[in-house]
This record gives sequence, structure tokens and C-alpha cells, in this order.
Amino acid sequence: GCVLVVSVIEQLAQWHNSTVKAAVERLCDYIPGKYQKLCHMLCCIDRKMNADVVCHSLRLCKQDPGQLLCHLYSPPKKEKHSPGHFHVLAYTRPKHQIRSKSFLGFSSVCAFPLLANLCEKIKYVLRNKLPFEDFDGDKFSTFPTLRGYHWRGRDCNDKNTTVYPGRRPHNWDAKSDSNCNGIWGVDPKDGIPYEEKFCKGADSKGVVLLGDSAGAHFHIPPEWMTVTQMSAKSFANLPMAFSDELDWPQFSEITGFLNSTIGGWTDSLYLRLRKRNRCNHRDLQNISQNVYFPVNITPYLSFSLARNQLLDNPAIVIYATIGNDVCNGERDTLAHMTTPKEMLSNVVQALRYLDSHLPNGSHVILTGLVDGRFLWDNLHDRYHPLGQLNKDVTYSQLYSFLDCLQVSPCSGWLTPNETLRNLTSVRALQLSNVLKEIARSEKFVNFDIFYMDFPLRQS
Repeated sequence: GCVLVVSVIEQLAQWHNSTVKAAVERLCDYIPGKYQKLCHMLCCIDRKMNADVVCHSLRLCKQDPGQLLCHLYSPPKKEKHSPGHFHVLAYTRPKHQIRSKSFLGFSSVCAFPLLANLCEKIKYVLRNKLPFEDFDGDKFSTFPTLRGYHWRGRDCNDKNTTVYPGRRPHNWDAKSDSNCNGIWGVDPKDGIPYEEKFCKGADSKGVVLLGDSAGAHFHIPPEWMTVTQMSAKSFANLPMAFSDELDWPQFSEITGFLNSTIGGWTDSLYLRLRKRNRCNHRDLQNISQNVYFPVNITPYLSFSLARNQLLDNPAIVIYATIGNDVCNGERDTLAHMTTPKEMLSNVVQALRYLDSHLPNGSHVILTGLVDGRFLWDNLHDRYHPLGQLNKDVTYSQLYSFLDCLQVSPCSGWLTPNETLRNLTSVRALQLSNVLKEIARSEKFVNFDIFYMDFPLRQS
């Protein structure tokens, strides 16, 4: 966190040939509204010192006893950074200094007064994976972020718990839209409700994704870190992105439904189903998270999944935790990966829960794990956005920095250790084979089950 911010400020000063103070003011002008006040806490940055030195000097980054000194940039030459610099920085710390193990920590960011309220809301949705704004408690919302309708179909009546996307129409929605698909009323020509006329026998189905950061469409826009592309427009969606956990499910491959504002176009399973059958409008749920799924996800499903076996339409459920079971930031990453035995127990328990809650006629698709070696193979020697200006930070350096901080999104694949990368892929294949065997051998009452290899294959 600190290294990222200081890097951007120093590069802004370099790119615009300005002082650090002017660069801070420029960055503050880019950031929306009330968040600009945070910029007044950014002081005491010496342009001659790299971001690692600044953050350690300000004590925003800390080296624990016995741990390596983590740094993103090459260590500075001693003559350029005399003890005087460290002394000045150490005794001119911001008034609102954050004393924590790591500035990357969520609790550290939440120490900023202006972010405290937003952080409490984010903590709620992180715990529950449910909309923060849901007045009738039906697990659907009229608010977009904080697990609102970016993640689930938009509620069309947040004061009535019997009105929500995905339910079977009440009395063919002759008087009101009970399932929020926009179809209701009666055709005056023949007296037949529009829902009955257009949707009867259409075999309507919703889409539910049980996924990880890939399914949630985690994304940090590169222009946030690339000073040559940075502008006020770049940060216009910053508050929205934070309140969606830096995820963009509204553009994702399974539940995406909006035209993309972060590059490319949106083409999703939900949109294709909706195109074939407009009665499916708004019937989507993206139950994904960026962090590791618990071994037993059944309790997690019990309060996150919104499906009534008696009142709702069937659903197509995509089980796609394509990397979480082998990805962690632990020192001994192999020891913390899901074992085949754990995978079998975890998935079968989840499927049994789904069988007791999904309407009859549903489908479940188990997606195999990705072979993540392509990430290192294609990115390690490329410059990260933070390193593009001065050609000084590659993805390999970034991966090592995050691994040192023990916050790597995947220590097994984002590493120069080829043996470890191969062992991680071996475990991923073992877990995929478990899913394949489950799909072959297990039978359920209310849904059929399929297995699909992850479509991105190692060439």
C-alpha cells in the first residue's frame, strides 16, 4: 500500500518535472471528492529516495525480527541516503501515522477516519457475502455495490420479501412484477397475462457462480499505477471499485451484464441465456470472493445462496474455484494447499446442500482448476505498470515483493522456483481429477452434474 502510493507520487513528480509536493497535489486532484483529504497525510517524501526507503523510514512498513527486509526496488546506494534522511523522516511522520505490521493490511487502511465507515460496510459484506443495503432481507438489493446488484439481480421492490429475481411468477404476474424480469400485466386483446404468454414453457433458469477472484473479476486498472496515463477520469470509479472489493462482477464471464468501462466488451453466460430467453432477466448470483474458501463451504452457502426450492426457478450453478485451493501466501505453500481428500469432502458437502435447496431441474457444472504456470511464463520479464516509466520493476520483482510480505495471491505459481510451479500444477491437476470423478460417480435428486476442464490450457 505505502510503496504503491509513494511510487506513484515520485513518478508523477518525475513525469511532470515537478516537486514532490506538487505531485501530491496533482494526485489529490485526481482522486474523487472526500477522499482528497487523505492526501494531506502524504508528506515528508524525498524524491531522491525510493518508495521502499520512504515507507520504512516513515515506519509504515516494518521488518519483523527474523524476517527478510522486503523491498520492491533495487536497494539504494548508501551515499545517496545518508542517516540524515532517515532521521528527518523518522521524526517528521504524519500526524495520523498508522502503526501496524503492514500497511497492506485491511485494518491499517481502515485506520484512516474517512475510510472507517466504508470499511465497516465492507467488513460486513466480506463476512456475509450479502448485500449491505437490503431492506426486506430477501438477499437482493436496489443498491449496486457492497454486494448489491452488481453481484445479484437487481431487486425491483426492496420493501417486499416475496418480490425478487428468479422466483416463479405469482399468478403469472398479472398485477405486478414478482420476479423482477420486467414482464407483468395482461394483454387487453385476449386477457392473457404477458408472463404466461411469453414465459410459459420457456424453461427459465438462473445463473449462480460459486467462484474465487477470477469469477469475481478482480482487477486493478493499470492507469491507477501508470503515471503517463493518469488523470481525474482514471480515478472516477475508485469509490465504486473499493466498495466492490476491487472486483468487477458486472463485467465477469459468468454473470456480467453491463457494458464494460475497463476495456473490452462484456460477453457472459448470463447474457447469452438472457438473449435466448428474456424471461431470465436479472436472474443471476455471483457468490465469489478474493480470499481462500474455507474447507467446508456449506455454512457459507447457507447464508449466501438465495434460492427457494419451492418458489423459484431452477438454476445453472457453476462451481469454479479455479485457483483458491492451491493458491495462498504462506511460506510453506504446499502444506497449505487443499488435499484431494479435503477437496472430495468439501465439494460433496456443498453439492448435498445444493441438492436440498435448488429447485428440481437445475444443473451443476464443476470447473477444473487452471494450470497457472502460464502467468509466470508470460509475465515474469515484463514491466509492471509501476516500472514502465523507469524500466525498474518487473512482474518477477513484484511477485517476490508480495511473497516476502506473505501477501502473494499465489506463492506456488508466482515464483521463480520452477519446481514449485510444477508441483503446484500437479496438485491442481489432482484436484481437478477429484472433481471429474465426483461428476462421474455422484448422483443427486434435483440437478444433474457435469465436469468441464478449465478452458485455458497450457500449450
